[in-house]
Amino acid sequence: MTTTRLTRYDRSMLRLMNDRRAATWYATAARRRLAVAAHVTLTVAIGGLMTHFFLAEGEPLWTMAVTAVLLLPWMVATGVINGATRGLLELRERALDERQSAERSRVLARSHRVTTLLLAAAAVALLIAGGTAGDAPEAYAAPLLIAVLVVHWVMPLWVAGLRAQDEPADDDDVLEPGVLGGC
Repeated sequence: MTTTRLTRYDRSMLRLMNDRRAATWYATAARRRLAVAAHVTLTVAIGGLMTHFFLAEGEPLWTMAVTAVLLLPWMVATGVINGATRGLLELRERALDERQSAERSRVLARSHRVTTLLLAAAAVALLIAGGTAGDAPEAYAAPLLIAVLVVHWVMPLWVAGLRAQDEPADDDDVLEPGVLGGC
C-alpha cells in the first residue's frame, strides 16, 4: 500500500472487495471464465435489446422489461468478477499495493489494445458497408459506435476476470501429516 492515508470509503471498499464469503463463485479459473462469459453474453443481449428498442418501428416496450430483468444477473456477474479480482479496477490507486497497481496497468493496457482494434474494425465495417451500399448505413452507425463504447467500458473488467489467479492454498491443506516434522 502507498503511504497515502486511506479514507473511510477506501477502507470500506477494501473490506467489501476482499470479502471471501462468495469465493466459491470464482474459486477456480473455469468459474472465473464462466462468469466472464456470462457477463459478455448478458452485455451483448442487453445491447441487442436496446438496439432493437431504438431501431424497431412502433413501441416495443417488452424490450425494456426484458432488459430490466437481464440487468440483475448482469450486476451479479459484475460483482463476481470484481470479487475474483479483489476490486482491482474498483479500488482507488492508493488502496492498491505495488503488485496490484502493476496488474491494473497491465489489464488497462491490454484492454485498450483490444478495444482499439475493435473500434478500427467497426470503422472499417461501416466504410465497407457504406461503399457497397453507396452511402453510410446511418441507422446502424450510432448503435455500432455505442456498442464499441460499452465494450471499451467493460473490457478492463473482462480482461481482469480472465487474468485473475487462483488463491494460494492454505499451508495446512498442502502439508500432509508426518511431513516436515508433523505427526
